[in-house]
Amino acid sequence: MPVTRERGQRQVFCGLAGIVWLHRKMQDAFFLVVGSRTCAHLLQSAAGVMVFAEPRFATAILQDRDLAGLADCNEELDRVVTELLARRPDIGTLFLVASCPSEVIKLDLDTAAERLAASQQGRVQILAYSGSGLDTTFTQGEDTCLTALVPRMPELPAAERSLLVLGTLPDIVEDQFARLFAEIGIAPVHFLPPRKAAELPPVGPGTLLLAAQPFVGETAAALAKRGATLIEAPYPFGIEGSRAWFAAAAAAWGLPAERVEAAIAAPVARAERGLANYREQLAGKRISFLPDSQLEIPLGRFLSRECGMQLTEVGVPYLDRRMMAAELELLPAGLRLTEGQDLERQLDRLRQDRPDLTVCGLGLANPLEAEGLTTKWSIELVFSPVHGFDQAADLAELFARPLNRRQRLAF
Repeated sequence: MPVTRERGQRQVFCGLAGIVWLHRKMQDAFFLVVGSRTCAHLLQSAAGVMVFAEPRFATAILQDRDLAGLADCNEELDRVVTELLARRPDIGTLFLVASCPSEVIKLDLDTAAERLAASQQGRVQILAYSGSGLDTTFTQGEDTCLTALVPRMPELPAAERSLLVLGTLPDIVEDQFARLFAEIGIAPVHFLPPRKAAELPPVGPGTLLLAAQPFVGETAAALAKRGATLIEAPYPFGIEGSRAWFAAAAAAWGLPAERVEAAIAAPVARAERGLANYREQLAGKRISFLPDSQLEIPLGRFLSRECGMQLTEVGVPYLDRRMMAAELELLPAGLRLTEGQDLERQLDRLRQDRPDLTVCGLGLANPLEAEGLTTKWSIELVFSPVHGFDQAADLAELFARPLNRRQRLAF
């Protein structure tokens, strides 16, 4: 499939946003962003944390003296971390998260993490990763975080094998997947990230790697260097993607397809009934994806093949063919597929196409609504439980909802 590569002005959301779902998943972890007041405001508003709550993230704010080189940032960071760990003895893993300001002044958080971990004498695991939004899309914050965990993962014994599901999933979805894998006959199954960062799963040559999210390419590469084998499969969005995802895992495990079909029969039936309520609303509607989350290709495949929507344009921030190979084969012929972004040119095409629905970032949604275009926030698709059979109808409803709203508001 031909891909148009664009380079120009981009509209992107910050990689720090990954903390919003990562801190909910890893319940013993704390995320300390080393950044500006803007970083603090972003996290506070994006996470929706109330002022009297005790969140598991915070911002060590760089002041003018830090940015000008008049203060020793490492001394200040040591003081802040020491106070934090004294106040919160429940922290098992502390992530030092680099931001745009800390990277601009070349603050070495990797070295700081090693120094601080040594001072804690093993009581707390301290790691560093970059959540900077200078040259990334917002979901890459999860990828850099998980990549930092890979060197700490224990070695899988040579005679053993396991399945490792890669990418953050809501607990309810993870539990559903674990039950289905058990019914199929695949065990043991581990998830990365785990619910406790201190309880990392093992990895080694016997590890079969199954990605649940398309934006974890660097983590997949790091796991491959430790011996894991990546299973090529579509992502578990909708009935078709979820069926192919489980079937690929079973085939790699050496199990017959009949085992998969028997295990998923009931969830597939429920998903078919749920999707039927939305197919009529979505069929024939035209949709465009602006590049933002890296979910654009698998979601476009789901909407086209299972809901009957017409894909006008699918834009992705970057195209990782290793992670998207199985999805690209399922896209409709003649699709306008773009990588990167030249914002003004893309907006010109969007105004010319006038699709029924545009999936885009937060910064573009309101201006496009003002122009009479119906929009859907792409970040909501990352926050919501949308993977698997039992969430297929919920996923379709997320796209039907703005169309219904537009219809109700029409005069």
